[in-house]
Amino acid sequence: MEINKENVLQALSFVIEPDLKKDIVALNLVSEIEVNGQHLSFKVQISNPALHNRKRMEEACLHHLHRFFGEGVQANISVEALAKDSERSPELRKLLPGVKNIIAIASGKGGVGKSTVTSNLAVALAEQGYKVGLVDADIYGPSIPLMFDVYSEKPAVIEIDGKQWIEPVVNHNVKVLSIGFFADTDQAIVWRGPMAAKALVQLFRDVNWGELDYMLIDLPPGTGDIHLSLVQTVPLTGVVVVSTPQEVALIDARKAVGMFKLNEINVPILGFVENMAYFTPAELPNNKYYIFGKEGLKNLAETMQIPLLGEIPLVQSIREAGDAGRPAVLQQTTPQAIAFSNLAKNVVRACTQRQKELI
Repeated sequence: MEINKENVLQALSFVIEPDLKKDIVALNLVSEIEVNGQHLSFKVQISNPALHNRKRMEEACLHHLHRFFGEGVQANISVEALAKDSERSPELRKLLPGVKNIIAIASGKGGVGKSTVTSNLAVALAEQGYKVGLVDADIYGPSIPLMFDVYSEKPAVIEIDGKQWIEPVVNHNVKVLSIGFFADTDQAIVWRGPMAAKALVQLFRDVNWGELDYMLIDLPPGTGDIHLSLVQTVPLTGVVVVSTPQEVALIDARKAVGMFKLNEINVPILGFVENMAYFTPAELPNNKYYIFGKEGLKNLAETMQIPLLGEIPLVQSIREAGDAGRPAVLQQTTPQAIAFSNLAKNVVRACTQRQKELI
């Protein structure tokens, strides 16, 4: 067989990347092929660049090249490491390869409505036709099961290729999994940091998430070791930070941004969401009352040069809808539903821009 680039790629298509379980040609891991008679050279990227793995990859490539072109062919093979998991395209990830965008929803402090924003954002994305998953990673106060009216559900376990997988609970076209499913309603979850972090990782590694356009992760409030463990495990596309407008909340929002910008974390901030931005009484629909301060997060966003993705009004029905397990975005034509819908559109734009930066 003639030695040319096309035939070299055909030969190398029989080489499997051991961690990603697909051939190196289909994964676009082969590049810079040069052919000069019986001599050729090329570069291969692999997930685990340990010396013995590089050696095995070289041997596998040579084996199939000799099988196609004979023992006389000589190859100079450069084996290099892939980018870290969070910077890879979804199909090149070891964890959650079927998920296109993974977004953590964070807040510097509790009580700012992070879980409410997360649940409504998830449903808004699903309403706009996207495949959506939601992980309730708030170990100490899981509230997503209530907000999706699935607090009495227990995830099923299925077997795929001889392995046991947890099946997420589905409601409002969103796949949901929460640590709250594995504890009684009245049971306090009292775990030390390492145990909590290990439990959280299982929500990603041992779950049949399938193909998703967006996975949202409702983080615990504040900053701590759970956040560090999570971002070091899960390949995040970025983080959305939720805050209310008053100064006491903005101080903690700054801390949350600072945590994600640390060198050992270094996750992009997709933007801010200002929750409880203003109050409009039903009898005065054209009036806005800034109970917690006016445009506090908007001003912070401009100062820190971080996009403001949405401003959510303070409306009683948002709380009532959450308690009833029917997120307020389902109310469709109301101002709060429109605000959540616009937030979802802005998050999609931010993720699209982030993915372009990784190409």
